[in-house]
This record gives sequence, structure tokens and C-alpha cells, in this order.
Amino acid sequence: MHPNTSLHWQDRDAMRAFVAELAFGALFAATPDGPRVAHLPVVWLDDATLGLHVARGNGITRHLDGATGLFVAQGPDGYVSPDWYGLGDGEVPTWNYVTVELEGRMRKMEHDALVAQIEQLSAEQEARLAPKAPWTRDKMDPSAFEKMTRGIIGFRLEVQAWRGTLKLGQNKPEAVRLAAADGVEASGRKGIAHWMRSL
Repeated sequence: MHPNTSLHWQDRDAMRAFVAELAFGALFAATPDGPRVAHLPVVWLDDATLGLHVARGNGITRHLDGATGLFVAQGPDGYVSPDWYGLGDGEVPTWNYVTVELEGRMRKMEHDALVAQIEQLSAEQEARLAPKAPWTRDKMDPSAFEKMTRGIIGFRLEVQAWRGTLKLGQNKPEAVRLAAADGVEASGRKGIAHWMRSL
């Protein structure tokens, strides 16, 4: 998290929506083998619990149950040239970004909860593809589905700490920030430019 408190994101509902929209991130944990990370999709099971699954063979998996996990969702980002501010000398390059860190206790799921989490994840993602008819596991051979789920382990991350950062040039006057957003967008980083304009 950025040390400047003016950049800290405090709105948990907005952070929750941001994580739900991305639905993907990196889960970090300290293990006896050293720090490990898994890149994976997530769903909200309730207002403070993420559901996720990890390949059984992933080096992080056997260490997760009962451990402290750190999930990081990274949104759009982009380089900001000082030339775009139009303020003359004294400005330096920077990087703007949006990110959320969720820290909490990891709990292994029972098999039925894992299946429910997979179904929730696919239903949420398939809904985004409308008007396409949604995929459901009914389209799979049941034995193939069973084999697939035996290769993964489901976990809950019970969130105990929320840390968000919105580094969008909010320390600059609005006109300067908007001018920088134009430059960022022209460089091909439309996502972060949108966030810079939406403050």
C-alpha cells in the first residue's frame, strides 16, 4: 500500500465491487519453502469472505489451511509523464494505479462447498457474456467434472484487513489531472485514464 494516506482507499463497498469486477488476482502466503503465490479467480461468498480454488499440485496449496493469506487485485495502471501536467520544471515521472489488498485467515473447503464455488464463479462470468446461453456443468460429463474437481482444492479467505490504493493524481489540480489523463489515454492506457477522470 502506498505510504501517502491521501491515496488510501477506504470504501469497502467500492473495493468489494472492484474485486468482483476483476474476479482475478494473486494470492500470496509465507510457507516453510519460502514465499509462494498463486494466480487465480475469486468470488465473494459474503461481504468479507472470498472463495477461491488452487491446483492441488501448486506449491502453495498444502500450506494454506489455517495460514494468513494476502490476496492482491490489481486494476489498471500507467506511466505518467511530467510533460503532460503542463506545470513546467519541478515535476517528476510517476505511475498511477488502482489496487486492493485483502489479508485474512485461509480455511479449506469441503468438496460440496468447492463445487458450489465453481458454479458461482462460472455463473457470474457467464452472465457477463449475455446474450450467449450460459455454460453450466450440466454440459459436462459428470465423471469428467468429478475428476477435474479432485485436482483442485477450494479455500475461503476470511478477510480481516482491507487495504486499497487509488493513485490517480489526486494531489494535482483537477485541470492538471485531466490533462495528464489525456496523455495517459493517448499512450494506450485507457483504463487508468478513465479512473483519473472519475475521481
